[in-house]
Amino acid sequence: MKDTAASFIAKSTIKAADLEHRRKINFNIGKYNAVVPQGKQQFGNHVMDAREQAKNRKWDAIEHLDRYLLEFEKKITARGAKVIWAENTAEATEAIGKICREKQCKTLVKSKSMVTEEIHLNNYLESIGIESVETDLGEYIQQLDGEPPYHIVTPAMHKSKEDVARLFAEKLGTPAGLSPEELTLVARKILREKYVQAEVGVTGANFIVADVGGIAVTENEGNARLSCAWPKTHIVVVGIEKVIPSINDLALFWPLLSTYGTGQKITVYNTIVSGPKQPNESDGPEAMYVILLDNGRTNLLAHPTSREALYCIRCGACLNACPVYKNIGGHAYETTYSGPIGKVITPYLRGMEEYKHLSYASSLCGNCTEVCPVRINLHELLLDNRHEAVVQGSSSLAERLAWKMWKTASMSRGMMNMGTGKMKNWVVNKVFKGWTTHRSDLDFSGKTFNEMWKEKRR
Repeated sequence: MKDTAASFIAKSTIKAADLEHRRKINFNIGKYNAVVPQGKQQFGNHVMDAREQAKNRKWDAIEHLDRYLLEFEKKITARGAKVIWAENTAEATEAIGKICREKQCKTLVKSKSMVTEEIHLNNYLESIGIESVETDLGEYIQQLDGEPPYHIVTPAMHKSKEDVARLFAEKLGTPAGLSPEELTLVARKILREKYVQAEVGVTGANFIVADVGGIAVTENEGNARLSCAWPKTHIVVVGIEKVIPSINDLALFWPLLSTYGTGQKITVYNTIVSGPKQPNESDGPEAMYVILLDNGRTNLLAHPTSREALYCIRCGACLNACPVYKNIGGHAYETTYSGPIGKVITPYLRGMEEYKHLSYASSLCGNCTEVCPVRINLHELLLDNRHEAVVQGSSSLAERLAWKMWKTASMSRGMMNMGTGKMKNWVVNKVFKGWTTHRSDLDFSGKTFNEMWKEKRR
């Protein structure tokens, strides 16, 4: 725990002082902030109603998760797909490895998917001798640079067009100083060849549609469609919380995801995949596998308060709104999911003891809750995580003693009135140094309000 927290503090301290990094991320988030209001116009004066309805639909989905997942499995297997239930990373990667060996896979194309980042799929495939190629442009840039995604929606948000041009020149031998359009054409040419070569395609899923037995994929580049249509085998890796009850819910969730994710009214490509190629169809994969991943999600489900975090549709709005994220960036968290939603769910997915420090990296300003399209009370859940860490015994003895002393003093009028303001300043600022390490010194008044009130009454 101490190493994880210390690493987070060290990296965030460096990034917070990096003005060039802050300029790039604020520039990109500024562009996002400019278009989101335009996307909201499609809801007229009913955007809050849409958000509330979306939250209610996700509440239904999570409260009846077992029923909807079984309904999905029944419907999609009836059309020839195979559903694999994976409890953790090891089970998921083992299943993928087995499929790849059976299909004699040498090259695999992969669309943007945070859940495959969560199970470190690229590293696993490399270890068994399979070339895994990211086909989303942002993810491809990050893969070339040997970095994980920086942001849930915009993997290379921290890079400028000049950074990308330098990277392509270094890794791909392109001429220096290419424009974004030219860089895109270079990537497209390389990736189109990989689609044809690949034996297996891997995608995530934005939603699991229970009543039709399909997975819904939202994208802007068409790479996910190519990843699941060109290779003979399509593997879907998706967290169990992505389920929605009905195909009719997509009319609500797709515009919300687009508006809060990128500021669009609707993304360019919205696809429902409900199985492999059918006998009367000419296109599509010959085999389709859906891996339903738990990996700690049932830990959240078991908690009556924090299970609300499973409503998340991964739009990334809370990251763009968070003052902490905008200062320290996505990589400082050293987790798959960064920003407010990452701080809420990671302690449950990867262990409260090791990741409880994330819940304290917040101003509790509530801006994340304000912008969440499904109205998750993120700032309250961060407080709940802090409480949960203490309940589980994850706090240090020194921390527990300090707060016990503070509580005892705060609840005793005699102790609160004891000593001068100068003495209280010394105790808080010099003895309890943790408070002022990254804050200004506290400055107590010479007398408490209680003392001044008594003197006035006399």
